[in-house]
Amino acid sequence: MKKLITAQKAAALIPDNAYITVSSASGLNCPDAVLGALGKRYEVEGQPVNLTMIHPIAAGDMYGIPGIEHLAKPGLIKKVIAGSLPSGPSSLPMPNIWRMIVENEIAGYNVPSGVLFDLHKDAAAKRPGVLTKVGLDTFVDPDRQGCAMNALAEAEPLVSKIEFANETWLHFHPLVPNVAIIRATTSDERGNLSFEHEGGVLGAVDQALAVRNNGGIVIAQVKRLTKAGTLKPHHVHVPCNLVDYVVVAPDQMQTTMVQYDPAISGEIFHPESAFEIAPWGTEKVIARRAAMQLQKGMTANLGFGISANIPRILLEEGMNGDVTWVIEQGAVGGMPLLGFAFGCAANADAIVPASTQFTYFQGGGFDIALLSFLQIDQYGNVNVSKLPGKPYLTAGCGGFVDITTHAKKLVFSGYFKAGAKQRIDDGQLIIELEGKTRKFINDVDHVTFSGRMAIERGQDVTYVTERCVMKLTSDGLMVTEIAPGMDLDNDILSQADFPLLVSENIKEMDNRIFVECPMDLTLSEVNHGR
Repeated sequence: MKKLITAQKAAALIPDNAYITVSSASGLNCPDAVLGALGKRYEVEGQPVNLTMIHPIAAGDMYGIPGIEHLAKPGLIKKVIAGSLPSGPSSLPMPNIWRMIVENEIAGYNVPSGVLFDLHKDAAAKRPGVLTKVGLDTFVDPDRQGCAMNALAEAEPLVSKIEFANETWLHFHPLVPNVAIIRATTSDERGNLSFEHEGGVLGAVDQALAVRNNGGIVIAQVKRLTKAGTLKPHHVHVPCNLVDYVVVAPDQMQTTMVQYDPAISGEIFHPESAFEIAPWGTEKVIARRAAMQLQKGMTANLGFGISANIPRILLEEGMNGDVTWVIEQGAVGGMPLLGFAFGCAANADAIVPASTQFTYFQGGGFDIALLSFLQIDQYGNVNVSKLPGKPYLTAGCGGFVDITTHAKKLVFSGYFKAGAKQRIDDGQLIIELEGKTRKFINDVDHVTFSGRMAIERGQDVTYVTERCVMKLTSDGLMVTEIAPGMDLDNDILSQADFPLLVSENIKEMDNRIFVECPMDLTLSEVNHGR
């Protein structure tokens, strides 16, 4: 097989100053063997240098698949342009790639994942960058940070604000990669790639097209080889004409802390009894209240965090399948997985390319987005992408900005304050020790979602916490529901840095939410006007 080479030889093909695009989503589909070989080559030879790394979704994690961390060496990387970066708990040390960005050793840009996939499509078609409304009035907007994560990035802007056809748009400047490092399960002798053991296809074909059409090289890491002609045409997601070299890594992990689980790739289907329901506690209370925003027949996007538990709420209520879940890595339907495997789904109806999923999200074709929050401010702005002091506790914006721009209905879920000691007793929420960190503050540290744009677009925005439910109005955040056991003034209004409005018709949150047994949830039918 002429295209078959070692990871070391693949690394040797990468020139100085290359623009390298990597297909990965944390541990999912990460071509870790090739990235590791590239890092080792630099340690030995001091080459290549001044690489620009492009990651629509994070490459690697903090739990055993280093990914881009292999390359976090002075001189090897010049820039990182990423939808997200490896993240993890404060108990682990900061990854070197984050340290290099924070200390301004390399330019760091956080660009919405969907926009990065769009940039690949436009590079492949020789178009002049991306014109979009994704990111207006967020940190993506040049009027704020313009995606820059540090001073080096601010000095080289990659997005401009322009007027076109009497409307305001963001223009992302052309980004043309000349090396693609992608991953699949199987390559045949010609270099056709299939993904049968993968939990997603991600953007592999778009990234390969962008590089191929601009004269670069495409390197594919796979688990195994097969004879030419044995892969069914419909199973090939990246054809041989887009692949230059193939590296075999038989021990490649399927995703974070998972060597291989056939349910993640849809090869087997688990019975419902195999899925654990959400454990009892205040986090489940929040997820339950968020689930009450759903209607039967909806298509709902899910974000990482508390919101990821919402499918388990419906499962416990005997309503699994009444809502179709869509997640940015490409899964449609089924049961989204939790923890390290988030981004994958078991029993999925389909696994589509992430770039296709983002087109769906950017156009607002789904019914509701169920997301989490770190901070919320007086304007209804939401921060999920940056925490000063320990930035690696969040991965960056990922697909959050793409998803929220044109979503019809948004539900942001999270704790009212960080660090509070709370319990539920006899259907009442009890605060035993108040939290020290306020999450409702005058101005968020990073605007990942713009409340002003939401009002302008007429989006329906709800904020769900364990203490209360709020709605975004043109006058500010309004408390519409309060948890049983809470004192409105002491436990809610005085615990925010800015004045909260209070509805004239404020009511108590549904008592069933605060009782450990199933709550007998019912959902009305969604009307899609069909």
